[in-house]
Amino acid sequence: MLKSLPVARLGVVGGGQLARMLAPACNAHHVQMTVLDPMHNSPAGQVAYGQIQGALHEPDALKALCERSDVVTFDLENVGADILMALADQGVELIPAAATIRLIQNKLAQKCHYRASGIPTAEFIDIGDEPDFAVVKAFGLPCVQKAHTGGYDGRGVHVIQSAGDWDRRLKTTSFLEKFVGGGTELAVMVARRASGEMVVYDPVEMVVDPALNLLDYLVAPARVSDALRVQAQKFAKQTVESFGTNGLFGVELFVTDDGDLLVNEVAPRAHNSGHHTIDACVTSQFENQLRACLDLPLGATELRGVALTANLVGESGFIGSPVIEGLEDLSKLPDAHIHLYGKDECRPGRKMGHFTLIGDNHDELIQQLKLVRRSLVVRGDTPQ
Repeated sequence: MLKSLPVARLGVVGGGQLARMLAPACNAHHVQMTVLDPMHNSPAGQVAYGQIQGALHEPDALKALCERSDVVTFDLENVGADILMALADQGVELIPAAATIRLIQNKLAQKCHYRASGIPTAEFIDIGDEPDFAVVKAFGLPCVQKAHTGGYDGRGVHVIQSAGDWDRRLKTTSFLEKFVGGGTELAVMVARRASGEMVVYDPVEMVVDPALNLLDYLVAPARVSDALRVQAQKFAKQTVESFGTNGLFGVELFVTDDGDLLVNEVAPRAHNSGHHTIDACVTSQFENQLRACLDLPLGATELRGVALTANLVGESGFIGSPVIEGLEDLSKLPDAHIHLYGKDECRPGRKMGHFTLIGDNHDELIQQLKLVRRSLVVRGDTPQ
């Protein structure tokens, strides 16, 4: 089919690092990407075709983005879903659908959806706004308190092992989830297009920073059995199919002490657990996100080697304009790739970029990671 150029106008709600990393795929396809973000010169706004400066819950701003776009997708899900539902009713094409965004925004609604869809997930109960510790004890310790809404990058989650932990609980509407032992967390990226075609990436193993409660590094493929790998991909596809919409999804899973898999939660967008795909896979998650939005055939997902991706977060003790140290040591490695996010302020624990190492085995890459981290630092230019 003949297509006039540009191929399409893509709107992205949010102008953070995920939209920034989507830009190269858009440029390769001659797709004009416009982002909506409240921050002037946002990370994606620096490289996009255009940016609308406005709040992600502001009706006029969202409407303006839709008017400039043939299809709209997302950099993050904490947006004005009810407004998007109204725009969808007016014929705006949103990928994923606004109803899925609204569902995923509420983690309790997510859990109920998985239970109703027959998707295995950890046991949970809703405790609302004014819970009593007796309810928590009856549910069982340890457990995890999760906010219904607003949780992101480690926020909105609190592990409860004792009455003291309960005293420091989240003061918001929340639910309790059984603590899953075993310590292994997996993630699977899945892309789906309107024709029903789906592609699934190899599961990755996520190592979480316990202090920041966000991804420290991942290894791909995950160090699990072939049977568990296939089951993780099956559950991830089943989960995405249950939403009945198109797009790119990051499906997080727990491996229990007994070796069973439980779906934790889903991101309806590109995800930190898929960043290795830029350098280590035949087709990156961002390329497949764009193809899903344009209803083009999805790209192959095979790995071209063993990969490790580590987050670069702001060093503690510093704030201000970002500076980077130790880049030379990373650059000496034979197959190392760095991606900086263009953020103009560095704070302790803030994601500022990531780097990916590619090699022949997991242990070799973990040793390289240790060497790199002795020197590679991103920090603010002002001591706190």
